[in-house]
Amino acid sequence: MSTMFEKLAQLRIVPVITLHDAAKAAPLAKALIDGGLPCAEVTFRTAAAAEGIKNMVAAYPEILVGAGTILTPEQADKAVAAGAKFIVAPGLNPEVVRHCQKIGVPVLPGIMTPSELEQGLSLGLTHLKFFPAGAAGGAAMLRALSAPYGAVKFMPTGGVTSENLQDYLSIKSVFACGGSWMVKEDLLANDNFEEITRLTREAVAALK
Repeated sequence: MSTMFEKLAQLRIVPVITLHDAAKAAPLAKALIDGGLPCAEVTFRTAAAAEGIKNMVAAYPEILVGAGTILTPEQADKAVAAGAKFIVAPGLNPEVVRHCQKIGVPVLPGIMTPSELEQGLSLGLTHLKFFPAGAAGGAAMLRALSAPYGAVKFMPTGGVTSENLQDYLSIKSVFACGGSWMVKEDLLANDNFEEITRLTREAVAALK
């Protein structure tokens, strides 16, 4: 299971995507791959999410696609059936975590307090999402939160931008960041895949 997170750790950025039209999924996957980020977290906030994941994986089997905003075990099943390779949740629901562990899919639940973090540890988790990162105190809060829990790795999401990306990635416990700035909804709506590729390439270049 950790190998999935190791792969994401090599990429350092996970584009967070809200798809309203599943037909845009394959060209979007190509835009991300061309930009140097062959991964995506497709949020289950729209009816197009499952079909979008299916389209991405069918067109580009090499892309690492996860499902985000998973709130129930049923949604996790639907996401995995569509081809999702990992599950991301906004909060820590033990029922969802245990279900993902049972079906053998890596799960990254969201936390923002020490108590939630310890609940994650009690469930055997070593990787957690820090969400909503910006509103929860940003990089300074995550540094403080990381200090007593040396073995835990985090993916901050929510308010991560090209401007503060390095602040988060400079924290030793951060294995990747989730961000949506390279896949803005208006770019998707207007089929501006060239700009998505450009912004993705720019984000990847900033990592070097």
